Amino acid sequence: MKLSQFKFKLPEELIAQHPTFHRDESRLMVVNKKTGDIEHRTFKEILDYFDEKDVFVFNDTKVFPARLYGNKEKTGARIEVFLLRELNEEFRLWDVLVDPARKIRIGNKLYFGEDDSMVAEVIDNTTSRGRTLRFLYDGPHEEFKQSLYALGEAPLPSFIKRPVEEEDAERFQTLFAQHEGAVTAPTAGLHFSRELLKSMEIKGVDKAFITLHAGLGNFRDIDVEDLTKHKTDSEQMFVEREACEHVNAAKMGGHEVCAIGTTTMRALETASGTDGNLKEFEGWTNRFIFPPYEFNVATSMVSNFHMPFSTLLMMVAAFGGYDLIMEAYQQAVKEEYRFGTYGDAMLIINK
Repeated sequence: MKLSQFKFKLPEELIAQHPTFHRDESRLMVVNKKTGDIEHRTFKEILDYFDEKDVFVFNDTKVFPARLYGNKEKTGARIEVFLLRELNEEFRLWDVLVDPARKIRIGNKLYFGEDDSMVAEVIDNTTSRGRTLRFLYDGPHEEFKQSLYALGEAPLPSFIKRPVEEEDAERFQTLFAQHEGAVTAPTAGLHFSRELLKSMEIKGVDKAFITLHAGLGNFRDIDVEDLTKHKTDSEQMFVEREACEHVNAAKMGGHEVCAIGTTTMRALETASGTDGNLKEFEGWTNRFIFPPYEFNVATSMVSNFHMPFSTLLMMVAAFGGYDLIMEAYQQAVKEEYRFGTYGDAMLIINK
């Protein structure tokens, strides 16, 4: 497959700038890859396609407020700092992106907060935009993290072209977020309300949780036409025994295993054995899934509508079939579905 095959015209007004009022009231396009049928529903109706003992696999990563704004020493220049991950707890070292990068060199100090209460020193250049910062903070680590995060805001993707608002702190997070480490939300999980999770329980649809700390690589541009030459960023992930037991029991019983989102699908494929069963896993994955691809674990998946040329669209096309998914995306544009993080959802089934 070539990069140019994932081009489609997306009107800017279809990129959702705000979430729906209720999580489960987004629209839901249901794509049946067995029959080729496409239905238009509401997300809260998703359980119509599932039965008792089917299992939904969720990503329970938790987004932290990764975007900060500071001022450079002496010049006072405003600098955006995007926290990627903590490198060393003892020395308060963080891997970050800075913008504008050309103004920031090793040895520069950055000041954060209205009273400059947080100070960081640049100690290394990691990429053209990346830097390693050492935060100069003497208190306990937990106190430091609280102070740091209090200065940050929800790291909304760049295609949401508005200031961060109060609601984003809650809505850019799934209700089941538990393990901190993501810099972007696993968006398919954002559609699940407390009422819908309760309805799952009543119907007997099982839940399993994996953790994959979604990174900025999900939004990074691909700069090669030949997709086999693209390299994705590594993301940390964990699959524990309990999740394996739930998923493998469903597979053995002939029940549906539904991956809620592309991050969940990547984790399932990374941790699957040659027998198609899910194995315990702790480590990193840089698996890039694009058509054609043979999936091992999930029998269905939920995903938002993604941007042209994105790796997320490529994974969805690999699962649903390139021709059918690109046709579904054309319908989505025609029917004015909402795209992106706060947009509508697609369910792909095979029955």
